[in-house]
Amino acid sequence: MIPETADRLPSDHLPSDRLIVALDFPETRAALALVDRLHGATRWFKVGLELYIAEGNSLVAELKRRGYSIFLDLKLHDIPNTVASAVRAATHLGVDMLTVHAAGGPEMLSATVQAAESRLALLAVTVLTSMDAAQLEAIGVTGTPAAQVERLAAIALACGVGGLVCSPNEVASLRKQFGSGPLLVIPGIRPEGADIGDQRRVATPAAAIASGASYLVVGRPITRAIDPEAAARAILAEMQSGIEIGQA
Repeated sequence: MIPETADRLPSDHLPSDRLIVALDFPETRAALALVDRLHGATRWFKVGLELYIAEGNSLVAELKRRGYSIFLDLKLHDIPNTVASAVRAATHLGVDMLTVHAAGGPEMLSATVQAAESRLALLAVTVLTSMDAAQLEAIGVTGTPAAQVERLAAIALACGVGGLVCSPNEVASLRKQFGSGPLLVIPGIRPEGADIGDQRRVATPAAAIASGASYLVVGRPITRAIDPEAAARAILAEMQSGIEIGQA
């Protein structure tokens, strides 16, 4: 099922419909053990590069068999024909979201949109949440992370990509610039007082939702918690408070 865009998310949309739990594990057994523990807390799971390379399509098929929505986070970035072919292959897996790098440029992005044929939601990754101004400068990108995010977002949306992946820090500015249309899928989520790990640009679940995030991607605060279900429920409560703030 292709996700609804932000402007079609009903006001009573449940936080559990907007929480994507990242299955950042090296193999299927651990991933499915967490899925079992979180039954009812979310309908979304993210399969990233490590797990997909380790287990391939079999895990995606099992999650779909169980009725979950899948965010396949491969951050594709290659020549246009190669990425378009990969996107075309992903449409046959039944995944609901797939990431490509906005830095791949307009030709690559346009090719991916054509390949997707509206069968999945394409998300353009702007600037990784592990990157700050110093990291960008090291690879020759001048200006702030926010400016780079806006530049890449404009390119991706002009090419017809339906959503963006960005840090919580850029959500409000992107909503102001591009309105309610694009999906904004937000990693770098850390509950109040949590360790930020290798992330640089983070926010609480409530702040991200109140700023206009469509979906939140949460990994370690849930997957490494002593009680993952309790951690997920706490995050859902924070998301609900963000919804109420946004509606006020």
